[in-house]
Amino acid sequence: MKKSLTLVQLYPRDMNIYGDTGNVLVVQKRAEWHGYDVNVIDYNPEDAFPSEVDIVIGGGGQDSGQIKIQQDLQALAPTLKTLANNGTPMLMVCGLYQLFGKFFKTAGGEIIPGINIMDHETHAGPTRLIGNIVTKSQQFGDIIGYENHSGQTFLSKGLAALGQVIKGAGNNGQDASEGAQYNNVIGTYLHGSLLPKNPQIADFLIEQAAINKYGEFTPSVIDDRFATAARKVAISRSR
Repeated sequence: MKKSLTLVQLYPRDMNIYGDTGNVLVVQKRAEWHGYDVNVIDYNPEDAFPSEVDIVIGGGGQDSGQIKIQQDLQALAPTLKTLANNGTPMLMVCGLYQLFGKFFKTAGGEIIPGINIMDHETHAGPTRLIGNIVTKSQQFGDIIGYENHSGQTFLSKGLAALGQVIKGAGNNGQDASEGAQYNNVIGTYLHGSLLPKNPQIADFLIEQAAINKYGEFTPSVIDDRFATAARKVAISRSR
């Protein structure tokens, strides 16, 4: 019997303005190449959250989108915290990366509370941080993407950054950090979508999910020539 994984996409209706569903498609396809069926479940406010979850992916949204989901996200927080503490792999991009922290303070001074899975806080900045970005990670090597955010995120001393900025602004344009990682939870500002140009992160999510569920992961050899070519072009582009 073929093994399967369940992937939950958080709030695709309100938090998917940068093509973040592309991340879901990449994980789904690469998991299939590695020999797994993938059941993708879209979760929006007032939906029933599935009892079996192997991977969670969430995307970015405008301030209005964050406000729409905040009540439901707070209600879901205990479940997501348990999953995160138990090692469930997650990828949160931009808006949901912000809300996985302590809070997001809007330009108007409104506080949108986060769910404290990651120890960071975000404040609306005076300008948007926009452009191609390359960061270096000890775990994943060069991570390539595109950032477009006005929020400036500051990590606590105990929270590890996902990578260090080589080109671009990153979390806040000040300390050269980009994203954050807690257990198997990854937060980042990189759009593009992120995973088509960074398959090593997609495989990490799949591997951790498979190990959690089945106790092992035997990867297939995947021909990544097109992803490699896309990475070379993206790295060569100006900011």
